[in-house]
Amino acid sequence: MVKIAIIDLGSNSARLVIANIMPGGYFMVIDELKEPVRLAQDMEIDGFLRPLRIQQTIKTLKTFRTLYESHGVSKVFAYATAAVRRAKNQKSFIDEVQSSCGIKLQVLSQEEEATFVYQGVINSMEVPKGLIVDIGGGSVKMIYYNRRVMIAQDTLPFGAVTLSEKFARHGTPEECQSAITAYVTEHLERLEWLKNLDPETQLIGVGGSLRNLGKISRKLKKYPLDMAHNYHIPFTEFETIYDTIKPLAPEKLMRIKGLSSARADIFPAALSVVEAIKNYTDFNEIIIGGAGLREGAMFRYACPTVAEKPISDILGHSIYTLLHHFDMNIQHAEHVFDLSMQLFRQLKVIHKLPRPYVKVLRVASMMHDIGTSLKFYDHHKHSMYIILNSNLYGIPQKDLIMASMVAALHYRDGLEQLDCQKYLDLLNEEEISAVRKLGVIVRIAECFDRSCGGAIVGLSCDVLGDSVILKTKTQGDCTLEIKDALGALNEFKRAFKKNLEIL
Repeated sequence: MVKIAIIDLGSNSARLVIANIMPGGYFMVIDELKEPVRLAQDMEIDGFLRPLRIQQTIKTLKTFRTLYESHGVSKVFAYATAAVRRAKNQKSFIDEVQSSCGIKLQVLSQEEEATFVYQGVINSMEVPKGLIVDIGGGSVKMIYYNRRVMIAQDTLPFGAVTLSEKFARHGTPEECQSAITAYVTEHLERLEWLKNLDPETQLIGVGGSLRNLGKISRKLKKYPLDMAHNYHIPFTEFETIYDTIKPLAPEKLMRIKGLSSARADIFPAALSVVEAIKNYTDFNEIIIGGAGLREGAMFRYACPTVAEKPISDILGHSIYTLLHHFDMNIQHAEHVFDLSMQLFRQLKVIHKLPRPYVKVLRVASMMHDIGTSLKFYDHHKHSMYIILNSNLYGIPQKDLIMASMVAALHYRDGLEQLDCQKYLDLLNEEEISAVRKLGVIVRIAECFDRSCGGAIVGLSCDVLGDSVILKTKTQGDCTLEIKDALGALNEFKRAFKKNLEIL
């Protein structure tokens, strides 16, 4: 296993991520560190990075080096973006970083930066047509793709830091934000490709400010899952948040729950960029993306083929990443999924669940045992917790919640015995019924591979009145499997309102 470190030196923040690279194209972040550096601060005066900002950055990079050396990383990739790219003293800054920190910075071009961001998004989200907006401290990247092919990209020459400085003296806070919105709109009008987006395009927001927006939204709604990735914010809700924040003085912004104190002064400017995009386009929501430049770099290293073609099975790649990370029995996981799918198809006439539930079933059946990596006893509850907090790519958050409950139901307890009411409150009656049905399916499928030997290889079901006759195709002794599956008869009857017979 190889460890790598990636440094993302932005205009507002510097970030370090350390990742384990596993065979097969998988990676797992094992540590990270973030520090505000404000490299773009006061650059508008003459185009030079300020000495105080350089000193802070070098201090931060030395701290990063101490951390990644303690992990024994094999490779370090250090990328600088908008502020360093535009700086007139770029070369002297890079030389000083090299001599003081022993870190060789690579200054990304606009196109290179956009490509990393695009690859982070496209390999982590099932959004076939998207407009990616990455709001940084010194630039705003806009990337349009269709059918997972990049169509156009532009980098607007300002970000949350530089906009905040430029319009700081334009009257009241509300007047400042209105001026920023108008200024951003002028730049949007110059992007000809932005006027011809496919009507099915979805808006994806990337960057610290937009993750912060998602956090505020979740706090306001008391949303039970604290996960940034793939979180949807309707623009009606965004307007409420923006109208609340827009008139506030900096000292009052610091009191907003969920807003980082290091970002409070530039946060309104970031929201004003979103407001301009909202007004200029026809989107009705923004989807927060938790993967960007750093994840793009990790995908490129762990799975080099993404440079030519995106990962085709995003969810599968994410599931296998966790199975490899936790050293799970992958053959057993795959067999339980196969048996679950056979049951799902055979019982379609009585469960009547649409195809999208297959995604829920896939996660639950392949990760049902992942809690054993913590402890066998109550492992179904540990599996539920791990899935809930897995940040799996390629699956909506509500589906992830349902999958966690389905996985927990594979081992005796019903929903009533699980501590999951706050998550159940997000589901309607049909979805709760689906969780119960899928939970029984995974339980029976798991029982049918109880000895992890693949003794039961095929299934067929006949629905006869009030009964379901389940016939098994076997290879070898399956006494243990049948005995275990018989323990699920009561749960089957409660979920499907029919008796089950296993032959």
